Amino acid sequence: MRKIALLLLLVHLTAHGQSLPPAGGRAINLDARQVKGPLNKAFNLCVGAGRANEGLRADWQQQLTLARRECGFRYLRFHGLLHDDMGVYTEDAKGNARYNWQYIDKLYDFLLSIHVKPFVELSFMPTALRSDDKTVFWWKANVSPPKSYEKWEALITALTRHLEARYGRREVETWYFEVWNEPNYPAFFSGTQADYFKLYAATARAVKSVSASYRVGGPASSGTGWIDETLAYCAQNKVPLDFISTHDYGVTGGGLDEFGRNMQHLGDPNGIARNTAAVRAKISASAFPKVELHMTEWSTSYSPHDPVHDSFESAAYILNTLKQTESVATSMSYWTFSDIFEEAGPPATPFHGGFGLLNLQGIRKPAFFAYKYLQQLGPQELQNADAASWATTDAAGNVQVLLWNFTRPRQSTQDNQVYFVQEHPAAAASAVTLALRNLPAGRYAPKTYRVGYRHNDAYSAYLQLGRPAELTPQQVASLQALTRDAPETGPPLKTSAQGLRLTIKLNENDVVLVKLKRL
Repeated sequence: MRKIALLLLLVHLTAHGQSLPPAGGRAINLDARQVKGPLNKAFNLCVGAGRANEGLRADWQQQLTLARRECGFRYLRFHGLLHDDMGVYTEDAKGNARYNWQYIDKLYDFLLSIHVKPFVELSFMPTALRSDDKTVFWWKANVSPPKSYEKWEALITALTRHLEARYGRREVETWYFEVWNEPNYPAFFSGTQADYFKLYAATARAVKSVSASYRVGGPASSGTGWIDETLAYCAQNKVPLDFISTHDYGVTGGGLDEFGRNMQHLGDPNGIARNTAAVRAKISASAFPKVELHMTEWSTSYSPHDPVHDSFESAAYILNTLKQTESVATSMSYWTFSDIFEEAGPPATPFHGGFGLLNLQGIRKPAFFAYKYLQQLGPQELQNADAASWATTDAAGNVQVLLWNFTRPRQSTQDNQVYFVQEHPAAAASAVTLALRNLPAGRYAPKTYRVGYRHNDAYSAYLQLGRPAELTPQQVASLQALTRDAPETGPPLKTSAQGLRLTIKLNENDVVLVKLKRL
């Protein structure tokens, strides 16, 4: 309470033009009249989920509704739309195709009812169409090329026609059709690169045969691979390509780790941003210089058993990456919105290092608040030289500033699975001076929201409980209460000739949203 009171005192005195001691080396200087343009919302265009069948669960749907409402996600991508547990494709005794759209309809109807559009990943292979028996994941996704490309093309054509008939051409024109998932990684595709390009071409033909306006792309590759090859293949063979999609993660090494047997370590925190920019440069130099770039999977770690996903450090890491990629990627689809995710089977503990922004019980992780705060920014971005913040305004003259301190965790040689299951109280970081000029005259109500160590930080509290394998209803309620996101507030501020100046105290890896509402 004392820190909050001191902060508000500083705000109050500065608003009336009185001098203050220096706040530290970092300053965010804003002019309310210097508008950069509409806020680029690539950050929440899309988010990931595990597999299609999980989307039929009530708790999954409740969590997605929450993520849509508070984080604003507009598209959803997931595996397994064509997997056997969705009942899409079978054959009769004579080998004739039988299509069944019931579960897809149920899932897509729900998505559209909460204003989330499908980012359609066309995978994996129905058993009746498989060319071999290789599978991946607990739920046995078949990863082989089709035994008949003619039957595969007919399936995709029939699916696309059905979607158009049910939802209308104008709606489906806003969707994306992505061909497969990580075909350059052997665990996800048993064929060769040539097999994938044959699959891609057949799929693109099928989608475009229904409407040339429908968007199709790929290669949805692991580790930003096969970009040059995909661009070259489509150009040389005149195959449609409306977007490039690929994946990247923040840990050193790479690979599949659905059972959590590997040990990950955070790498260069700017690596994902650098790799994304490199992909954009390849696109710009290609025969398709204007196509969109979608990072359809990214996060700190590729393992669904990496506790970095649960940690307070993740929120600042996310914003550090999103800020650097906003000018090069059409979307950065965080993998995933929920820990209801069963690549290795049902998760065993409430916090197990799952990919989700929400844990199994729907408790908001610190990472969730990075997206929640981004969603609360205004529609117009202000000119801002500070590399670790966004500043926005709206038609009413309100101002929103989202700022953070990202400090790379001091894990030395400790792997994530060791380092992030320990508490790491955050050290103090330099304060930030926020100076605003040319605000519309009047009074402003200040509110400050924060995520960091023991601020909207259910995971640190879970560690303090001893990492129980199960949570009682009372413990769930207690942890949920820690994520209420109550703001720090103060008395209204009146603008002076000098504008407003705020001093914001930060700890390492804090994320702070400052909202000044014009009264």
